[in-house]
Parts: sequence; C-alpha cells; structure tokens
Amino acid sequence: MGKIFLIINVKTLVITILSILSTYLCIKFSITADFPLTLIATAIIFPIVFSINGAYKRREVALSKYSALKAHGKAIYFVTRDWLENPSQETLNGAKELLGRLMSACKFLFSHDIKDARKNEEEVYLAFSELSKFIKNDLRGNGLATGEVSRCNQYLSKMFISFEDAKHIYQYRTPRTLRTFSTVFITLLPILYGPYFAHGAQEYSPYVTYVMPILFSLVLVSLSNIQDHLENPFDGIGEDDIEINVDQFLRRLYD
Repeated sequence: MGKIFLIINVKTLVITILSILSTYLCIKFSITADFPLTLIATAIIFPIVFSINGAYKRREVALSKYSALKAHGKAIYFVTRDWLENPSQETLNGAKELLGRLMSACKFLFSHDIKDARKNEEEVYLAFSELSKFIKNDLRGNGLATGEVSRCNQYLSKMFISFEDAKHIYQYRTPRTLRTFSTVFITLLPILYGPYFAHGAQEYSPYVTYVMPILFSLVLVSLSNIQDHLENPFDGIGEDDIEINVDQFLRRLYD
C-alpha cells in the first residue's frame, strides 16, 4: 500500500478535486466543448515520457558507476590482503575503515540536498586523500612492489572517476525548463478540460460523470510523480533508487 502513495499524493488529490470542481461547474452552467485530445499527448504525455526515459537512463549509468566504485574499492582491499606478505590485522582493518569511510561519505553526499553538495563533498575528497596515503605509506611501506603499487593507484583513479561521474548525475538533472513546462500543463489542463468532460458526461449515466476527470488527473499526475522520483537515483525516495549499503559492502570484504 505504501508504494501506491509514492505516485498518488497530495498533489494528485488537489488537482483531481479541482478537475472535478471544474467539470461540475461546466455541467451546471452548460459550458461544453469537444476539445481535441491530441493536445494532451503533445503538451504533457510526450514531454513526461521523454523525461522519464532520460531519468531512467541516468539511473542506469549511476548504477554502473556505483558498481565500479565498489569493485575497485574491493580490489584495493584484496591487494592489501593478498599481495602483501603476512599483512597485519591492523593494516587490514585500516583498509576496511578507509573504504567504509569513503562509501559513507559518498552516501551522505548523494542523499542530501544538492545545495549542501559543496560542503558535503569535502569529506569524500578527504577520504580519497587518506586512501591515497594508505597506498603510499602502508602498502608500499610494507614491501608492495612498485609495479603493484602503480596498479593499486590505478584502482584508486578509477574509483575517483566513477565518483565524479556519479556526482555529476546527482548534480545535473533532466532539463528544468522541460519539467516546468510539464508541471504547468499537468496542473492546468485537467481543470481547463472541464468543458470537455462536461460534453462527454452527456453520454454517461450520472454515476460515472466524474470518472473521466478523476482518471485523467490520476494518470497525468502519477506520471509526473514517477519522473520526480527518478530524478535523483540516490535520494532514497522511490522504489527504483540506488541504495548505498555501506555495512553490506564491508561485510563482503573477507579477511
């Protein structure tokens, strides 16, 4: 039941009520018109579907970047565990702690408001810096060969690239003007189409007079809500968001 309220919310209720009220007044004052439905497809359906498709593709790219971030992080841990001769538990715990700190900082950045991004990303860069120092001091200092240290730095570099790509997805959304355009028409058209619903009501029994304006509003606003939930794939709102599970990531780093 909770999933339904992700796409049907207060906005849906308000627009539906206004659409019903518009239809009621048009029927009462005999204001009818047979408007073309092609306007709906052109002004609302096409832009929303375009935005949903764009947001979904961004989510898939973000998922790929998150996977790369985890994979190269695990690779650094496996270097620590398997390439060093008899690595100490302290060194292994240090690698885990730094990777966990990095993933936690990424999660905090991506799940909070974009206006705080500049402040929150500092912790991410600090975690990368500490991980870089770990490779230099702990791994090379404990006898890791120069070529293997270079390989480990490549893993770190790829983690950095994946983070930056994911950050840009978090920062830059689908075109704001297109979203504003869709929002305006989603709000106005169910109300302005009152004469059309009043015209169609002449062919319906009184019990189903308001079914069309209700369905009309539900479909349009629900599509808009779906698009909104896909905008930021990391915000934790919606069933399709990407969950950065730090504890699970660390549990799978076996000693």
